[in-house]
Parts: sequence; structure tokens; C-alpha cells
Amino acid sequence: MPYVSLSWLADHVELPEDATIESVAADLVAVGLEEEEIHPPKVTGPLVAGKVLSLGKETASNGKTVNYCRVDVGRYNDPAGTGKEPADVDSRGIICGAHNFEVGDTVVVSLPGAVLPGPFPIAARKTYGHISDGMICSERELGLGDDHDGIIVLDQFVPGSVPDPGEDVISLLGLGEEVLEINVTPDRGYCFSMRGIAREYALSRKVAFQDPGLLQNQSGSVPSHSEEGVGVTVDSSASLENEPICDRFITRIIRGLDPKAQTPKWMRERLEQAGVRSISLPVDVTNYVMLDLGQPMHAYDLQKLSGSLGVRFAQPNETITTIDDQERTLDKEDVVVVDSEGKRVIGLAGVMGGSSTEVDEGTTDIVLEAAHFNAKAVARTSRRHRLSSESSKRFERGVDPEVALTAIVRATSLLEEYGKAQADEHIFEYAALQPSVSIFLPHQEPLRLTGVEYSPERITDILVSIGAGVSATAGGFQVTAPSWRPDLRIPADLVEEIARLDGYDKIPVIFPPVKKRGVQNTSLHLAERVSEVAANWGLNEVLSYPFIGNAHDRQSLPDNDERRGVVSLANPLAADAPSMRTSILDTLLLTAERNASRGLDPVALFEIGRVWKPSNRPSAGIPGVQERPSEEELRNIAESLPLQPRKFAAVMAGQIDISPVAANLQPYGWQDAIAVGLRIGSTLGVKIEVARAWEDAETPKIPGPPTPKPAADPADVAPWHPGRSAVLFVRKGKTIVELGYAGELHPSVVQEYGLPSRAAAIEFDLDLLLRCIDLQPIQALRISTFPAAKTDLAVVVGETTPATDVERVIRAASRDYLEDIVLFDIYRGEQIEPEQKSLAFALTLRAPDRTLLPEEVQGIRTRIIGDLGKRLKAHLRA
Repeated sequence: MPYVSLSWLADHVELPEDATIESVAADLVAVGLEEEEIHPPKVTGPLVAGKVLSLGKETASNGKTVNYCRVDVGRYNDPAGTGKEPADVDSRGIICGAHNFEVGDTVVVSLPGAVLPGPFPIAARKTYGHISDGMICSERELGLGDDHDGIIVLDQFVPGSVPDPGEDVISLLGLGEEVLEINVTPDRGYCFSMRGIAREYALSRKVAFQDPGLLQNQSGSVPSHSEEGVGVTVDSSASLENEPICDRFITRIIRGLDPKAQTPKWMRERLEQAGVRSISLPVDVTNYVMLDLGQPMHAYDLQKLSGSLGVRFAQPNETITTIDDQERTLDKEDVVVVDSEGKRVIGLAGVMGGSSTEVDEGTTDIVLEAAHFNAKAVARTSRRHRLSSESSKRFERGVDPEVALTAIVRATSLLEEYGKAQADEHIFEYAALQPSVSIFLPHQEPLRLTGVEYSPERITDILVSIGAGVSATAGGFQVTAPSWRPDLRIPADLVEEIARLDGYDKIPVIFPPVKKRGVQNTSLHLAERVSEVAANWGLNEVLSYPFIGNAHDRQSLPDNDERRGVVSLANPLAADAPSMRTSILDTLLLTAERNASRGLDPVALFEIGRVWKPSNRPSAGIPGVQERPSEEELRNIAESLPLQPRKFAAVMAGQIDISPVAANLQPYGWQDAIAVGLRIGSTLGVKIEVARAWEDAETPKIPGPPTPKPAADPADVAPWHPGRSAVLFVRKGKTIVELGYAGELHPSVVQEYGLPSRAAAIEFDLDLLLRCIDLQPIQALRISTFPAAKTDLAVVVGETTPATDVERVIRAASRDYLEDIVLFDIYRGEQIEPEQKSLAFALTLRAPDRTLLPEEVQGIRTRIIGDLGKRLKAHLRA
């Protein structure tokens, strides 16, 4: 993100005398540049100049030689004979381990109470047998460089302006300036430079702005064009989406650079403020010009180049070692800079240079490059190689193609001034610039889009202020976008600029008319009820990303399973998840796996979301944005969209405490998953039933419609356990509606996802369930005031007989007297025959108009037992 300091901003725009970093932030926010953070000064507290009065070398017990110094710090001195270690003169005693200074030198002293970068607070402390009442500082300790052992000697660091003892040096060293960090939206790449930020500040404050991007505002001389020097060729046949890969490339030779030349202090400070490390003068100059003007630059060692330069697409299997010492294999869509008649790749265009032509400490002759590369190509190369640089950040957002020559002139001037270099009088320039964009803006377009009526004069003033060319025509304005605004392409872009600079607060706030409250979204309301039931059951709701990779392989789905038919994404967010889920369990199991791997026990999660199933119709394509699609186009688009049913799923694994008083843990099982489904159904007023596989023998005749055979046996459906899972279904008249499955997961799936043993799950079609709800008003039954009669039944049935079949027989035989029935025990053991089980039910009987007599209750029991024996071959447990 760009960084702004008051001193740098003042180079390009007039600042009020009372300007503060906070006021600048507010002014920039007014024109749409959001404040990210204000960074405080690097150093706070007393940081002063000190004159070394005495220096005594002492050898400590560890063998290290240190200096005990008496330092004159002016008004901060301890008077003679006072202080923590009294001396004969006004001074302070300080221990220092460096040895590059001597008596009489002026050094930088941080006194107790100062805070250095780190943060590192300074305090008086006893060390090496003395009280060190402050610290003599190096560049590294102040965040000015990497030199830790060398003390800053101000006589050498700032010759000719050495401060007096006790004088504050924070401003002198550039350590006390606050820096504003701003957030720039991708469409305003010109604000990734001080030039662009200063322009926006001038627009906000309505003050004078001197554009540093114009040649006439630079002090350096304008070079002439020549075919001499380092030439450039661009592959004219190479383009990306009908746009050239490079439309401008300027080179200039700089000779006789002093390899030992130092970057000036003010430039190092500004680079540091912008978060850029100082490296060497030529590299620092190219970085500084980029930060100032927005034009990325590169410096080549002339002696390491071979022949002219070229720009083309990379060839298969080509490689480059970039200046970060990483060898990279190139893609055929990477735009590269080459030399040696196009045979050697020396840079990833707009991203990073190569190490083979890198400027080093012995370089004396360099070639400056200022080019304009294709924004899309740079962005794709940067992402392809996961290599984001300050250069690529600017190119992919749009760089002003007209500023390249100004950048060359500015960089040349700085290298000549501080590097004792001499530039060639001429430059080489390849130019194939596209004409500026011309936009027709109708008179009424701003009013139509904003509701504010702007005068023609106001419109013209605003557009001219952003650098656009404006001419009045019949019915509107013909506007030529400035070269640094590639985001201005259509009339709406110009209207946005008008509204932004005139003030968004002037756009009237018009509330839409309040309409009569419509019918509540019943489907949404019912889905919320489902969520409440699951949450009350103890499950935690999650929202997982719907993108999947190998989920179906991990669940062991057969190759011919219809769930393997996925909707693939044209531009997936992650290469390992290129498809949309066809089951909520595809992603919910991943979430459960992540929670279990972090030690969560139990894992109890649920999700309500959509799954995607491919449409049988081909894609209808994407219509243009010039006009509204026709009804036929909209219909074709709708019909080609994938099916997106809404589903409910839950995963339960681990130990659950079933007692609110004493610890009584038991694992989740199939019964818990089924119970969740039955509770959801009862809450919605829908009777959900359970079916499992059975033998081919004739189904026993029980009251009501027969129990359906599932379309697919749960035993054959992944990822379900073959013996502990069931189908959930609803009877809708004579139609059987299958909703989904519930039970335990297959042991191999449990192991694959690292879940506790006997993990349970449920998944059903929520939209299908909601369509089964009868939304007609329900007539409540009259509540009987007569006492209930309670009785228990324990019946022995075959192992394969579902408890639901037994319940249906009991309900039919009890007629209208059965108020409640609860299965409270299942027994298998030595007291009953093999392949048999005992089901114990608690019955609550009540008559609406009288108290049931004992003989009536006994008669109901007898009828129930008789019907169970006749229909299910069941008998009372002895």
C-alpha cells in the first residue's frame, strides 16, 4: 500500500501551514483514498547530539574491550560532581562497545526515556562496572541501516551541519516524521505514486499542483532520440487479447558511475518510509523514481548485456534465475525481456529482473529501462510464479505510458548528481502507443445516474481538473481520458469522477416508498425452524466452502455414482478444489476432520446449504453488457444453470454426556442421526419414517400403506454403514417421497477423515421436505380432562422387523385411545430365541369423554397383542 509523509507530499503540492498527517488523511478520504493506518515516528523521546569528552578503554571479565565515555549532551548534562557517577565536568557517563569514534567526535545519544525501533526503551543501567546513563547509537539501532558496530559520527554523517551538544537530532535524521498508509482500490493504480496522491490532495483542497510527471517540471535536460545505444525490438506478432505485450520501451546508458557512491540520506529516509530497503545508489534511484512518479524502472549492468534488448513471449522450457536467486521455469504466456539476439532471458517483464545482468558493487556503466508492459500479462505472470513485486503491483493496475521519458530524465539527473555519472546524450525509444480513449458524455447522463443536476461549466471544470481533455459537442461532451487513468472507459466512469469530486454528500438520499408488507417467505422461515431444532439438539451450525476436489474418492463413491457428475469451475479459487459439491457431506466431512484433528470432542456439526447438479442443457454463453438481454436469452441462461437443491446435513462423532448431573458418556450412534431427522419432521408437522433393507419374503400385512422398498439399499450407498443406516421418507398421499439417508458412516470413511469410531451422519433434501408440509390450518384436538391409563408392553419379534412396523400395529389396534407411545428398551439375549429381539413400549391411553375402566384397558392390550401376533408373528415376552 502507498505511504505518505508531509515532507514528500510538499514537494508536489502546496500544504497549509497547519497541515498534520491527520488532516491530510481526512482530505484524502474526501476524494476516496481510504486511510489504512498512521504510523508513529520511529524514535520518540530525547535523541540528541553529544560531544565525546573522554574515552577510557576497559577490558571486562568476559574479555571484551568496552569504552567508558564522558559525553557532553548540553542541557541534559549532570552538573560536575553530581549524577550517578560524578565527574569533573558537566557530562553523562555512557558505556559503548564500538570503536569507530574518538574524543572530540559528535555522536548520536539516546537518553533515558527515549524509545528506539523495536520498540527498545532506553533507561540507565549498570553494566561492565559502570552506570550507563544513555546509549551512543549506530545506524542499525536507529533503523537507518544495517551497520551495527559503527557508531554514527555526525561530523561525517552530516558534514557542514553538525549540531551542538544537546540539540535534538530526530528531525535531522528523518526519524520523527509520521507516515500515512492509505488503501487504494484496484481501479486507481495512479495513486500508487506520490504524483497521483498529490494530485488527489490538490483536488480535495483545491490548491496548486505541479505535476512532476511532465518534462517541463523536471530540472534535467531532455535527451535526443537516436538509433545508437542499446536498441529494443518488440515481437509485433505477440499480443494478449488483441493488446500489444509492450507499447513503449526506453533505454539510456549511464557511464562512469562511482561504485562507492552513497544514496543521499533524504532518499534513504523516503525509501524507508515507503517500506523499501536501501540497497545501492542505482537501485535506490530506480525505486525512488517509481515511488515518486509511478513508473517502474530497471537498471542493467551494461558490461553484462549482450547486444540489443527484445520483448517477446517465453518459449517452452525456458528458465530464468531472478534477482532473488530463484530459478523459475517459464510459461508460454510469460512476457520476457531478452538479449543476445533474443536467445537469453534476462527479466520477467514488469515483474522482476534476472540475476545475470544485475547491478552489483562493481558496476560503473548501467542501462536504465523505463517501459510500459501489458497489464494483464504482468498480472498473470505475477500470479503464475507467485511473485509479487512493487513493479508488478503498479503495472497490473495501470501505469501512465506517457511518464516513461520523464522517469528516465529524473533518474538520470539523480545518478549524475549523487553518483558522479555521465549520461549519453541520446536515448533509444521503441514506441507504439495506442491513441487516448475518447468518450462521449451526454449532457443528461450525470443527472440520470446520480439525481444531481450539474451545470455544463461544473462538469467541464471537474473533468479538466483530473487531466481530461473536454470539448463541447451537440448533446454532450467529447472527453479524452488522461494517460494515467486507464480506468476511464465509458460515460459512467466519468460520472463517477464528477460525483466524487463534487461531493457524494450532495447526492440526495431518497428512500424507496414503503410497500404493503407482503407474504412472509415461508420457505426461509421453515428453514430457520430446522436450524433451531438442530441447534437445540446440541449441534453447531457451520458454513463450509462449496468447492471440492477429491472428496468423492475419499468417500469411496463408485465410479458410476451419479454424485460424481459435478459442475466444474472455469476459474476455481484453488487448483485442488475445481468443482462444486454434489452433497453437503462432501464439505461438512472436511470441516469435521479439521475440528477432530484439533482435539475437539465431541464433533457435532450441521449445515444447511445448496448442492450443484449439472444441467442437461449446454451453456447459454454470457451476453454482452451493452443492453439488457432478451427474454429468450434470459430463459436460456436460466435453463442452462445447474440444479441447486437445498439440503440439510449433520455429522456427529465422539462422546456425548447424556446426564446433566453426573458424567455419563456414550458415543454418538445411528440412533442419534435418525432421531435428529424425526425431530425435524415432527417440528415441521411432517411424519418422517425410516426404512431399511429387508429380505425378499412377502412383507407382513400391517395397517396403512406398505413400507416402501428404498430406491437404493442403504447398505450399497457410500459413505453409509451397510448395517447401521436407513432411508428417510415421507408418505404424500399414495406417493412415497425419499428424502435422504441417516445412520452411521462406513468405517473406512471414518478412518479416512480421522473421526472417532462409529461417527454418525444425516443428509436429506430440505426443499423436498418443505414441499411435503401441509400449510393448511390444523384443527387442534380437544384436550381430554380425564385421567390417563398407562401400561407397558414387551413383545418379541423377528430381528429384521422394524420397530416402526410394531408401532403402526399398536396405533391401529389402540384406535382413538392411544395418546403417546415410547420405545424404551430393546433386548437381545439368552432369555429369548436366537434371531429374535424384545421391544418394550410405554403406552399412554386416554378417552376423550370418560375415565377408562381397567377392563377397557385390558381389552385394548388384548387386541394389540392379537394383532401383533397375526400381522408380525409377535408374542409377549415371558
